[in-house]
Amino acid sequence: MCGITGWLYQPSHEPAPESLAQMANAIRHRGPDDEGFFRAPAAGIALAHRRLSIIDLSDASHQPMMDAESGVVLAYNGEIYNFRPLRRELEGLGHRFHSPGDTEVLLRSYLQWGMSCLPRLAGMFALALWDPRSATLHLARDAMGMKPLYFTEVDCGVAFASEVKAFLSLPGFTGKLDAHGLQQFLEFGYVFDGMGTSLKGVNKVLPGQRLELRQGRIVETHTWFTPPVPDVKDSRDEAARLAELTETLGQVVSEHLIADVPVGLLLSGGLDSSIVAALAARGGPLTTICMGFGDSNVDERAHARQVADHIGSRHTDVLISPQQVKEEVQSAAWVFDDLFSDWGTVSTRILYRRCREMGIKAVLVGEGADELFGGYEVFTQPPRLGLWSLFRLYQRYAGRRHGRLFGPFRAAMKDYLAAGQGDVFHAVRLFESRRQLPNQYVMKVDKASMAESVEARAPYLDQRVAELAYRTPGAWLLRDGENKHLLRALGRQNGLLPPVISNRAKFGAPLAASWMDDDPAFRAFARGLILARASQTEQAGLTEPMRAYFDSSRDGYAFPAALSIFRNLAWRLLLLELWAPHYLR
Repeated sequence: MCGITGWLYQPSHEPAPESLAQMANAIRHRGPDDEGFFRAPAAGIALAHRRLSIIDLSDASHQPMMDAESGVVLAYNGEIYNFRPLRRELEGLGHRFHSPGDTEVLLRSYLQWGMSCLPRLAGMFALALWDPRSATLHLARDAMGMKPLYFTEVDCGVAFASEVKAFLSLPGFTGKLDAHGLQQFLEFGYVFDGMGTSLKGVNKVLPGQRLELRQGRIVETHTWFTPPVPDVKDSRDEAARLAELTETLGQVVSEHLIADVPVGLLLSGGLDSSIVAALAARGGPLTTICMGFGDSNVDERAHARQVADHIGSRHTDVLISPQQVKEEVQSAAWVFDDLFSDWGTVSTRILYRRCREMGIKAVLVGEGADELFGGYEVFTQPPRLGLWSLFRLYQRYAGRRHGRLFGPFRAAMKDYLAAGQGDVFHAVRLFESRRQLPNQYVMKVDKASMAESVEARAPYLDQRVAELAYRTPGAWLLRDGENKHLLRALGRQNGLLPPVISNRAKFGAPLAASWMDDDPAFRAFARGLILARASQTEQAGLTEPMRAYFDSSRDGYAFPAALSIFRNLAWRLLLLELWAPHYLR
């Protein structure tokens, strides 16, 4: 796991060498174990890499990595979990390896198959690959968007980085809010529209996308992964489907445990992480860690302990107080990077820090199961989405009961309905997994873990598991009166999990937002920032509703007024106020 940054520029406009070092230093937390640079001024290419050593701790996997014969150079962030079978295949084709890790496997996969190697990679990655033979820089992101990759056009060419903060040291770069991105953040809690971000001129490579750059500009954009549609002609029974899920997820979990450093598992006590833990425990002793919150009802430690006892893991509870989380809010604004509102970024950062203190550098997490296997109530929709039902769906996603983004939301859902041949369940799954998941929940995992130099691995988001889920019709997931039916059946199979866990409903609570109402000190802190003169709130024209919320305890405006859930809006505005001094110039 690492961080990458660099640029492709016009040779006549070579940036100062120290600029690349400054960009790399801005993301040092992503890779404190090593750093590397590659420069070819005559070609106009500069790459930097920060390494968090997880597989192959030796210098043999140092990056950027160059193939001496072709001159191809790779800087990449992530893990290729199927690198061992890929290596065997490449050795059979005549390739000779000089390192035991996955980086050289990725490099030689490109040398063998070109960019058509990407679908062969089972892993999470953001990569920059320079091929001097065609004078082309390739930028690519994994199928499910587990690793971020941002880019921006500057005077000298195109710069890219694992985190937006690396651009702040670029000569001539000015951080300015993007009006559309801000609107989306305030309404949805993240920037969901295409390749945009919360900063003007900063874009993101989409999940399953690759870019080709030549002579300091983007010349081609390709989509290398498209989610498959549900296979409605598949007539297999539940036993056959369950066997496929068990085999696929079991193999993926086993590969996610491969590391040359201690690996743990974040166990919440919910269905998703418990299944991963139970499958992982089959491979030998396992360390599980659970986060609990003092002075609140957001505490799943008892359920996690029950699972840990059932699978025989070495279990640790980490109790986090609301005061600890509140103390983290201000420094966490720097961690959020591109704006998104998942408060779990604040709390899980504390948890990842504790993992690091325990000597654990890699952890498995349960993210992605709800979005792929139908774990939310929002998946229960009528078989046809008329205008009103579509609007009601929009209301459930928007942080405000009725806002200004119904048009873009409707357009996105129209595209997803077409992609799924009218399948409403699949359209919702595509919105969840292609918009909300990569732009908010997965970014929470990436930014919070990497801020503490810990690698988080998500087996449910492995391309093999995701493709299995996409091919599964909703009728097999919303079945017998329960959601995530196949996952629950897996938990019940051969006593993999205690019955109470397999049958347990989704648990969660917006703890941070509730502090706005329940904690006078936190409320006063938030009010002071949000209602300050010349605040971002004032510039966005939202002072009046926020004053009504803080000073008159008003919950919201009645329909059809745009603003209705003031507490959620206040949390997003608080993050904006804390984030702005770092990123806006």
